[in-house]
Amino acid sequence: MSETFASTPRHDAKKLIIMRHAEADWGLDDFNRPLTKHGHAQAPQVGRWLADNGHIPEMIISSAALRTRQTTTWVSEGLGEKAPTASLSKQLYNAPASRIISAINGAPESVRSLMIVAHLPGVQDASLQLARPDSDYEALMDASYGFAPASVAVFDVLDEWAALDTADAVLRAFKAF
Repeated sequence: MSETFASTPRHDAKKLIIMRHAEADWGLDDFNRPLTKHGHAQAPQVGRWLADNGHIPEMIISSAALRTRQTTTWVSEGLGEKAPTASLSKQLYNAPASRIISAINGAPESVRSLMIVAHLPGVQDASLQLARPDSDYEALMDASYGFAPASVAVFDVLDEWAALDTADAVLRAFKAF
């Protein structure tokens, strides 16, 4: 999947980053599945890419599952000293799109850049639900095709967090690692 950007980003827009956790191992206890060696390599790459492209989250809300906690830790390492301390949410564990959007809706308005780290199918469904028709076409197609482990969707948000529902954010970039 390619990295893509829509034209004419808004300088006054807030940033929303939705990420699927990095590659996880299999196990009997789904909540406590750890990242694979490859997953441990993917997550800091995401953090570095976010930092290199100016997508620094002020707030990170992560599912409380082990694989998302580990992903968030490694993404934060890639972000470096600019990384915020993540908040953990049991509500985001295997959450549907509606619960992910509800977590976004609850973000303080003072936050200008928000990152959510969660699971399939919720991250993909929420991303597609939030994407406005004027989103970057290639980014939208890539997000529609598949949200592989360590994929990231970056949106511009022109409204209040609490108002986001359907087709309210411009998908600017999608990248899989």
